[in-house]
Amino acid sequence: MTVAAFELSHVNLTLTGNTGPVEILHDISLNIKTGETLGLIGPSGSGKSSLLMVLGGLEQASSGRVTALGQELSTKNEDELARFRRENLSVVFQSFHLIPTMTAIENVAAPLELSGDADAFEKARAELDAVGLSGRTDHYPSQMSGGEQQRVALARASVTRPKILLADEPTGNLDETNGNAIMDLLFELREQHGSTLVMVTHSHTLSARCDHVIRLRDGRIAETVE
Repeated sequence: MTVAAFELSHVNLTLTGNTGPVEILHDISLNIKTGETLGLIGPSGSGKSSLLMVLGGLEQASSGRVTALGQELSTKNEDELARFRRENLSVVFQSFHLIPTMTAIENVAAPLELSGDADAFEKARAELDAVGLSGRTDHYPSQMSGGEQQRVALARASVTRPKILLADEPTGNLDETNGNAIMDLLFELREQHGSTLVMVTHSHTLSARCDHVIRLRDGRIAETVE
């Protein structure tokens, strides 16, 4: 029996703001199969990114159950969650989150080095080649365009061969041409490595390429599109 990538049961998330508690997610229950692609859509403030962070164990649900790859994240402490992410999951952010003092190859090799991989730089070089950046390995983020920086971020996310890939508005900071190129590359890398992909997006073109789409409104699942 295949273990589900994610199972969420009656998940709620409440965060404390300047004016007191703010309810972000309300009674979220969903099941995401291994290898599926899921798009999370909805207006700004609907809870899309918060749900993605809960899936990745970057935010702890206030109540309910979050299970990823058969492991219950809701009961793990910070060290256990960090270990789970390192071994199973990668995140691609809208704003790239590259380390500015590291070259492209150093950024991509970083997660492998953290896990003690002796071939970190060899694998990082191959991954940069796979995203079309073999000539930019020694360039710093400030020396690259936004599209190139997002390619480095994708290479860094895929070099560890994660079972789960989370993407938060991966084309949000790019023009249409670069956005389309990153979109193609994201799905190509996912297909090559068989990762489960969960993606927050405002792009209907991008969400239409997913196996399933969930529309959020006011922190609740408003609609599921198969």
